[in-house]
Amino acid sequence: MGDMRLSDAERQDALDVLEEHVRTGRLDIDEYGTRSAKVTAAKRVSELVPLFEDLPSPRPSALLNGATAPDVPVMPGGNALATFLTRSAVPIAIVLAIAVLVLSRGRLLIICVALPLVVAMLAGVRRRR
Repeated sequence: MGDMRLSDAERQDALDVLEEHVRTGRLDIDEYGTRSAKVTAAKRVSELVPLFEDLPSPRPSALLNGATAPDVPVMPGGNALATFLTRSAVPIAIVLAIAVLVLSRGRLLIICVALPLVVAMLAGVRRRR
């Protein structure tokens, strides 16, 4: 992806993360001053990497977006189930809704239509008073 330029929002996020590390005691005030000055002067995402590599989470969003993350090998087909579920969630939901409608012989449809109408009518009555 290359070395992306930092936006003002990403720079502010990095400063906020440094403040969090001060609050948790991972950085003292002197380290915070040094690192925050470098964050403020940073122009590219790669300039943030050495400022956070010795710190645990949280991390600045610019580093989490993968702009400077090393390539991680992915096993082919490793996420096949997750891919299947995310691509087929809506068709599965439609099939289940039709099955429930058929099995309930339309009774649930009446509830799903009538209940919102009753609630809307009651809300309308309360507004008129």
